[in-house]
Amino acid sequence: MTFSIVGRCEKTNQFGIAISSSSIAVGARCPWARSGVGAVSSQNVTLPSLGNQILDLLASKGLSAEPALKAALETDEWRDYRQVTVVDNQGRTAFFSGKEALGIYNAVAGNQCVAAGNLLSDQSVIAAMVPAFENTSGELADRLLAAMQAAMDAGGEAGPVHSAALKIVGNVPWPIADLRVDWADEDPIGQLQGLWKAYQPQMQDYLSRALNPTVAPSYGVPGDE
Repeated sequence: MTFSIVGRCEKTNQFGIAISSSSIAVGARCPWARSGVGAVSSQNVTLPSLGNQILDLLASKGLSAEPALKAALETDEWRDYRQVTVVDNQGRTAFFSGKEALGIYNAVAGNQCVAAGNLLSDQSVIAAMVPAFENTSGELADRLLAAMQAAMDAGGEAGPVHSAALKIVGNVPWPIADLRVDWADEDPIGQLQGLWKAYQPQMQDYLSRALNPTVAPSYGVPGDE
């Protein structure tokens, strides 16, 4: 039903998640990230509140990824239905797959990243994601999307995927990239890659516009002078 990767960039301290699912609008429920804190994917039979709960534990309690994940799951009576991955602000990772996770499932941690999925065509799908992330150069988003494509190349889900999302946080309190394909009959990951290619050259401009409107570039649209 879902596969994803959460990761941290050591150079920029950005955090991000890339995710895809057979369900509609996966980006509305599963990926969570907070500047300076970390990133979480809550999936399978997802409980969206786990995302902010784990991020709060990382931020306010000073916990690392593993104890923060454990503490959050202890409050969830339906934890056996969850699959959750975490990366914290030191690049430490944690993951959990409950015994009621759907179909073939797997989770693999790597350097500053962790990938997980359920209802997979094969466990090797997740194993392919970590080296793709680790060995791809470029921005964090490029590395996350490379991992998603590697998963598809390795077989992806047991059935077709229909939605995909990419969320990146940097050094401002809001996501610097929050891109979603909420439904596509074909290739939502390819469509997400296309959105990133269109958005990436403008990303810094939108940050500049927010932080200092006097230096905001003009895009020549009505009212934009």
